[in-house]
Amino acid sequence: MPDSAPGTHQTDAPPRDPRTTRLRGIRRGAVIVLVVSLAVTALIGILVLLGSDFGDAQVRVLFTTLLVAGFSSVVLCHLAIAGRSVRVVGFVGLAVSAIALVLGVVTIWVPWTPEVAGWIEPVGRGFLIAAVAALSLAHANLLLLLAGRRHPAIRVALAVTLAAVAVVAVMVLLPILTEWPSNLDYWRVLGIVAIVDALGTIVLPVIGGLLRDRPEAVAPADAPAAAPTHDASGGASDLERRIAELSARTGLDRDTLLTAALDAFEAERAPGSPTP
Repeated sequence: MPDSAPGTHQTDAPPRDPRTTRLRGIRRGAVIVLVVSLAVTALIGILVLLGSDFGDAQVRVLFTTLLVAGFSSVVLCHLAIAGRSVRVVGFVGLAVSAIALVLGVVTIWVPWTPEVAGWIEPVGRGFLIAAVAALSLAHANLLLLLAGRRHPAIRVALAVTLAAVAVVAVMVLLPILTEWPSNLDYWRVLGIVAIVDALGTIVLPVIGGLLRDRPEAVAPADAPAAAPTHDASGGASDLERRIAELSARTGLDRDTLLTAALDAFEAERAPGSPTP
C-alpha cells in the first residue's frame, strides 16, 4: 500500500539543527532536576514537621537539595541566551555555577572541626564568592535577552542596568574578600545602586514590550549580509517584513526565528499527523 496518495510528492524533511536539539535537551534536564529538588526539599520539610528526629544528616540533605534547586534555577537563566550572539556570558555563568555547586556541597558535608578549619573556611568563602557571581551572571543573562534590540531607550536602559548589576556584585563581594565595612556611606551607596538595579530590571521588560525597533535595524551586527528578496514593485517582500517585525518584537535574530518555524512545520508534517 503506497504511503502517499497518487500525484503527490513526498520529500524527506530536512534534519534539525543538532545544537538546537542539544540545547533543548539540556534545558529540559535542568527543569527536571529543579522540580525533583524542590519536591525532595518539600518532602523533607514535611517529614521534619511530622517527626521529632531531625539530626545533622537531615539538615545536610535539606541544604543540599536546596543548593541543587538553586543551581538548576540559575542554569536555566544562563541557558536562556545560549542561542544568542552573547552566549559567551551564559557559558561563563554555567562554569561559575558549577564551581559554586561543588564548593557548596563540600561546605555542607565536611564537618567544621578544628582539624579541617585551615582549609574549609576558604572553601566556604569561595562558595559565597562563586554564588554571588553566579547569581549576578544569571541576572545579567536574563537582561541580555534584550541585547538584540536596537531602540536607543532600550539600549541605554540595558547598559545602565547591567552596570548596576556589576556594581552591586562587586560591592557585595568586597566584604567577603576583605573585612566588613563599618562606614555607613558604603551601605548607602550599595542601597542606591541596588534600587537602580531593581528599577531597571522591572522597567526593561515593560519598555521592551512597548517600544518597537525599526525593521531595517533588527539584524544582528555579526550576521552575514544577505540580499533581501523584493516583490514586483521593488520593495521588500511581505515575508521579509514579517520576519523583521517579529524579530523586533521578540529580540530574536533571523536564524533563530526560521529554525523555530521549520521545527514547527516538521512537527506538523511528522508521520501520523493529519495532512491538510
